[in-house]
Amino acid sequence: MNAEQAEIRQTAKEFVAKNIIPHAAEYDKSGDFHGYILEAAKSSGIFAMAVPKEYGGLGYGPLTQALVLEEWGYGCAAMGTTLSASILSMESVLIAGTDDQKRRYFKPMLTAGIGAFALTEPAAGSDAGAGVATAIKSGNDYILNGPKCWITNGGEAAVLVVFAATDLAKGAKGLSAFIVERGLPGFIMGDREEKLGLRSSNTVFFFMKDLRIPATNLLGSEGDGMKIAMETLDLARPSIGALAIGLAQRCLDECVKHLHERYPAKMFPGETLQFDLADMQIQIEGARQAQHHTMALREADLPFSKEPAIAKTLATNVAMAVSSQAMRLMGSHAYTSEFGKFMRDAKVMQIYEGTNQIQRLVIARSVLAPSKVIAPAMKEGAK
Repeated sequence: MNAEQAEIRQTAKEFVAKNIIPHAAEYDKSGDFHGYILEAAKSSGIFAMAVPKEYGGLGYGPLTQALVLEEWGYGCAAMGTTLSASILSMESVLIAGTDDQKRRYFKPMLTAGIGAFALTEPAAGSDAGAGVATAIKSGNDYILNGPKCWITNGGEAAVLVVFAATDLAKGAKGLSAFIVERGLPGFIMGDREEKLGLRSSNTVFFFMKDLRIPATNLLGSEGDGMKIAMETLDLARPSIGALAIGLAQRCLDECVKHLHERYPAKMFPGETLQFDLADMQIQIEGARQAQHHTMALREADLPFSKEPAIAKTLATNVAMAVSSQAMRLMGSHAYTSEFGKFMRDAKVMQIYEGTNQIQRLVIARSVLAPSKVIAPAMKEGAK
């Protein structure tokens, strides 16, 4: 970190200690959306951090964003997910939006609003091209119909990026992306999902019935949706890694705090337990460095594809492993206290933003790809 990043990280730490940690358990129990955090974050110096400066935002680079998100994950993964999902939707607009679309989309983010990314459907999770939601051109408008599910921030977002097929017969190649403002006729909101973890993060099902939007809300061109979605997820997956790293570090810190309270200094457990703690920190730091490496590649505008998948998979697996190990070391104290929230939150991180199995496919394809180039070169050399 440079001095500016260190200062921003310290600001985030102080914000989390004051505004998140004291209230996270309460909102986890109720499952209510933590709306208060948006206004609090607005004046904290870390809100709208991904909005470019030319559109009125803070314009933080990828690594700086990751440092802030790690602190949010340390405080509460659910609250961190709210901010992360908003960044996810913004990435699509940054990738494919016009100047006017960017100004319209980012405007709510500057006034404590949030965004949502609506790709998943009941029959289209990992296979996004299997969706049934449609967008049919009608004069100067598109008319959207169909369902969306598991949409983070969906019930609270001021504006969404919604994916729908402009040509169902083409499958994934017929998918397109649209900007949809909240409150339009035909936007039918379903119930809030009652989840095992990330309980205060708003997750909903919604349905579009003859929802009419102007054709100028199309991102890119018709058929660009899958490309936009995949590029967006590549950019956003390390953010989930940052949240997971923060959560894992919190689990380790809470475990150490409990052990210090339980054992007097002269009676502190021996090397076996200390080695367990060391291994947990090794895992966390390894995930942190993989994630920072990914962000550094992005900041340098260098090609990356497998790195976000590696960072997301490693970090979320570490969060699950460390939360489980911490619970084992803390015993019944962890199982019967608020600590269980951390393990429940960690589990979904292996699932959303592309399951870790899908990440492995991305990584494997990258690993296998060089053989297509190397083999002809070897053959040429043999001649």
